[in-house]
Amino acid sequence: MSLAVIDRNDVVLRGRLSAAPELRPLPSGDTLLVFKLVVRRDSPRPRGPKSDVITCVSLLPALQRYAAAWTTDDVVEVEGALQRRFWRTPTGTAVAYEVTCRRGRKVARAAQRPPAQSG
Repeated sequence: MSLAVIDRNDVVLRGRLSAAPELRPLPSGDTLLVFKLVVRRDSPRPRGPKSDVITCVSLLPALQRYAAAWTTDDVVEVEGALQRRFWRTPTGTAVAYEVTCRRGRKVARAAQRPPAQSG
């Protein structure tokens, strides 16, 4: 059986942006789009977490341009692959899991908050 048949790494997430997306320049000269999605858990335990914050990244210029219009609390949907990344730090090797996105779209705008009342 070929690996193409038994291996699959497809992720689809829909959640709320915890903050506006960031563009980070990399030492290679590339620019990395980074944002965090808050995704509610389907069946949380009574005293456990009710959601997860998942880091999403992309090197695709088209997605970076599109994500520039996203703001905090927008609901977005992304497609990509779960990947583990390693890097060196002054104290040793660090590791993170993140979703490398190949597509993304805004599903709903952030809810408008009522103006603050003075008085």
